[in-house]
Amino acid sequence: MIFIDQNNIQIPALGFGTYQLRDKACVESTERALRVGYRHLDTAEFYHNEAEVGKAMRNSQLDRKEIFLTTKVWPTNITKAKFMPSVEESLRQLNQDYVDLLLIHWPADDENVNRAAVDLLAECLHKQYARLIGVSNFSITQLEQALKQAPIVCNQVEYHPYYSQTDMLDYVNAHEMFVTAYSPLGQGNVVTDNTLKDIAANYNKSVSQVVLRWLLQQPNVSVIPKAASEKHQRENLDIFDFELNAEDMEQIFALSEKNKKYC
Repeated sequence: MIFIDQNNIQIPALGFGTYQLRDKACVESTERALRVGYRHLDTAEFYHNEAEVGKAMRNSQLDRKEIFLTTKVWPTNITKAKFMPSVEESLRQLNQDYVDLLLIHWPADDENVNRAAVDLLAECLHKQYARLIGVSNFSITQLEQALKQAPIVCNQVEYHPYYSQTDMLDYVNAHEMFVTAYSPLGQGNVVTDNTLKDIAANYNKSVSQVVLRWLLQQPNVSVIPKAASEKHQRENLDIFDFELNAEDMEQIFALSEKNKKYC
């Protein structure tokens, strides 16, 4: 496993995304993920599965400190009246005293609302509801403002071979933060790419494995693919026994000229 260090907290760079996993299937998939070796879980208020993720954590019988847990506050709750109750409800659903990383899920159109929300995010840090705080889907301009207000460590954004995040990565690295890549396979659209297929064949790996490896070979990038089946969960974990060479890395970077966003 590759780890990202933030404030002396070791974050597994490969996490397990739970978007669209619900009810019993979510509990079972998350339990499997923990059993096969994942130690980083990503959920959100909007996913309506925090209770299931929390149940899977308890069922795993792993020490709480072994799991890095992220959740997010939905935009309708980033007001002064709703923010803290929303976070407290997430903790209640998860049956946890704290999360490791708390994010604002999406910015509001009103920058005054975003500034107030970041202040409340910092208050959650003070209350020890979260060990680290961050944002999701913020622009660089919005991230600059957030950093003036609070110790933001992460921006979770859509990032895959067809959608460049070069400017965001440069900004994040310059400020000792990290990016978490969601939809790393472009909602499955990149797996049929011929360039990626050729590269994968050279390493005797799948396209998914090559893409995840490409992401994790970039400094301060975390990735949270969703994989419900044990086969795909194990496949996603099996990416630490090889490295992409510089030429192949550049070939994959070049695919961003397609400029396709799926979320």
